[in-house]
Amino acid sequence: MFKKLRNRFILLNMVIISIMMIAAFSVIYIMTYVNTQNENYSKLQNLSSTVIPTRSPIHILARTSDDQNVQVMIPKDYTLSFNVILDGSNRLISVHSFVDMPEEVFENAARFATDSNNESARISLNGKLWLFIKQDIKGSLVFRDNGDPFGSTKRINNLTQISFLDITESQKILTQLLLTFGAIGIVMLFVIWGVSVFFAKRAVAPVEVSYDKQKQFIADASHELKTPIAVINANADALLTNKKDTVESQEKWIGYIKAETDRMSKLVSSLLYLAKTEHAETSTESLPFNLSDTVRDTVLLMEAVAYETGLILTQHIEPNIIINGESEKLAQVVKILFDNAIKYSDSNGGIEITLKKSRHQVVFSITNTSMGISKEHLSKIFDRFYRPDPSRTYDGSYGLGLPIAKAIIENMGGKIYAMSVEGQSTTFTFVLHK
Repeated sequence: MFKKLRNRFILLNMVIISIMMIAAFSVIYIMTYVNTQNENYSKLQNLSSTVIPTRSPIHILARTSDDQNVQVMIPKDYTLSFNVILDGSNRLISVHSFVDMPEEVFENAARFATDSNNESARISLNGKLWLFIKQDIKGSLVFRDNGDPFGSTKRINNLTQISFLDITESQKILTQLLLTFGAIGIVMLFVIWGVSVFFAKRAVAPVEVSYDKQKQFIADASHELKTPIAVINANADALLTNKKDTVESQEKWIGYIKAETDRMSKLVSSLLYLAKTEHAETSTESLPFNLSDTVRDTVLLMEAVAYETGLILTQHIEPNIIINGESEKLAQVVKILFDNAIKYSDSNGGIEITLKKSRHQVVFSITNTSMGISKEHLSKIFDRFYRPDPSRTYDGSYGLGLPIAKAIIENMGGKIYAMSVEGQSTTFTFVLHK
């Protein structure tokens, strides 16, 4: 289940980031493509207005029908370009070019352009890519034979000028940009996959841990309820076997049922309290109270139990420590920790209770002499139904005291932890901010 969840998270993350990456690359490429095309067309527009008779079988006087000279110098960056002029029959009558190419190349270029039905298009010519634009020349031009400067002239109407621009390099740049984006995209997909796997594991891990804890909780709760239910069922069968006996004569069986019912009631109440405490937000009704008095009163109520077991109780409680919170819940935490210390202390051992304050926090700790808790058990000591000593499984404790204490302290914005020296002592500490 969690493997599928991780895979879905990875797939969703890769799809979203890939779409964003493709969109970004597409916008950059389209903007570059449009700018390049606009620049090429702008050059062609300027080139189409240029008429310079550099190569021509006949000389152009370069006069229109209204006797205005038409002669514009070609800029240096337009050297990879040329113009051709065609008559009404699409015959090549003049070439204006700084590109040194054979005459048949110009003729082929003119033929390709005239065969095209578009006013502007791209053609492949002489191993290069060219962009052309057609333009009709208004009026007419007057021509004179180049070999006879004093010869007769003739006027030609219905002329068409076709301008060609070499766009090979610009297309190479666009192709290179596209290949670069493709290479970056492939590399980024591997990087995104690795990052997605890393974060997917981290994102799913808490859910998996919570799910495992929930399964363990259900199993433990079922185990704890199984024993009293079995006892109640057995004693109920005993009552049914002796239907004619009086209640007084069957008081033993009824007592067992009552004891197990009380035990289940205590367990259910603890579970409900734990669930309520764990899901409660930090209390907004907390009031200032004297924590020193709360700790001292709670210890006073339980010190008789410690003395009965032969334990030596030592207290170091600073007076008048005032904090904001709920005194009843903190009294319950102290009671849980004190009761735990009594249960797991060595006979004729001791318990030391300390309460002190610093500038920003209050620290409570309780230490009892014991065999200690191993590191293996110490990390699980606050888990529900967990008991480090299996021999105490049915001593009336369900292993919910420490989880309840942890939930109360963390709900108040504090922290609680345990430390142990094997063979010597165990210390539980909680820290609250003032």
